Amino acid sequence: MNGQFDGDLEARLLRYAAIDSQSEEGSVTQPSTARQLVLLQLLVDELTARGAADVWLTDYGVVLATIPATAGVIAPTIGFLAHVDTAPAFCATGVKPVLHRAYDGGDIRFADEPDLVLSPAAFPYLATKVGDDIVTASGTTLLGADDKAGVAILMVMAQHLLTGGGGAHGRVRLAFTPDEEIGRGVTAPLPADLAVDFAYTLDGSERGMVEYESFSADRAQVTIKGVSTHPGYAKDRLVNALHLAARIVALLDMSGMTPETTSGRQGFIHAYQLGGTAAGAEISLILRDFEQGGLAAKGDLVRQVCRAVALAEPRAVVGVVVTPQYRNMRYWLEQDMRPVDLALAACRAIGIAPRSVPLRGGTDGSRLTELGVPCPNIFTGMQNIHGPLEWVSVQDMAAAVGVCVRLVELALVPG
Repeated sequence: MNGQFDGDLEARLLRYAAIDSQSEEGSVTQPSTARQLVLLQLLVDELTARGAADVWLTDYGVVLATIPATAGVIAPTIGFLAHVDTAPAFCATGVKPVLHRAYDGGDIRFADEPDLVLSPAAFPYLATKVGDDIVTASGTTLLGADDKAGVAILMVMAQHLLTGGGGAHGRVRLAFTPDEEIGRGVTAPLPADLAVDFAYTLDGSERGMVEYESFSADRAQVTIKGVSTHPGYAKDRLVNALHLAARIVALLDMSGMTPETTSGRQGFIHAYQLGGTAAGAEISLILRDFEQGGLAAKGDLVRQVCRAVALAEPRAVVGVVVTPQYRNMRYWLEQDMRPVDLALAACRAIGIAPRSVPLRGGTDGSRLTELGVPCPNIFTGMQNIHGPLEWVSVQDMAAAVGVCVRLVELALVPG
């Protein structure tokens, strides 16, 4: 990209990453946290100042905006999405972004956590970024490049198109969503409000990745009611709910389906939260598989394990509720691959070799595709997300801007 977008991307990422916009799973508000509105309102102000049309913050917490079509062109309306929230899985308060200019290929260390090391030996993709400008956090928080790298990419693309920097293009719609990390980024009104023929999420990783297959996902909530009594007089009376919860987690661990033991096209069962007392406990799990049958089997396994534990201790009450979250976008995209083919062509047009591999996660595009808006995923460069070793290359982000700009140019209908 010849450095065309680097400076603006760098400045935006550093500014956006410093804003705490973490979502919160247990919240009943929308967005789930008021702090997300700080960044959402900033985007409204910036888009309005740059001359975008139809800029508004919906009552369900999504910023929408329009980049008008070049006069006289005929083209589909294309949407681009990025999410503003950061993952609840790790500390995201007090993020201090750090720029490592012209990365030299060695270990990267962190000012606030001297024992933490980001090494190209452990993360080979980093070894390919010698000379790039790398952004990390300071060691005690995540960075939030997931998905503030995507936010910055779309804002820079918007400025480029609004100032006439690109070629002729059709109508472009932007959407900045809250709560993607807790599975609530796409709600029922969004497809109609977005009003596009197809869309793309900017929520991917390595340069060149264009993803059209994601996990299908369910959430399982296990509740355990034990029998509470004074521990000094507990013999033959106490039924410790925490012990039963630990037994359930241990049995699921023995299945060989935990995230740390799976890769590629294998799904998993992930216990990500456990809490309670001897009287009552809860386990929160996510279930993931690329196929519907495999996902259903994982839900059945959780139920079977809970049933076995309950049978062994009939005084306890063990309940399981499995809730659908999103489905593999491939089920719909494979019926019409034109949005995918367009993104692949845009990569090739600017000299990037595209790749498509199954996404071991989900995006807002998974749910949006299910609701009728085809929505593959495009790379941003973000790496090691949801933890203190998170990083992103500014030059990878610039490449993503280039792909988006070229994509809307290639979408023109021949006159």
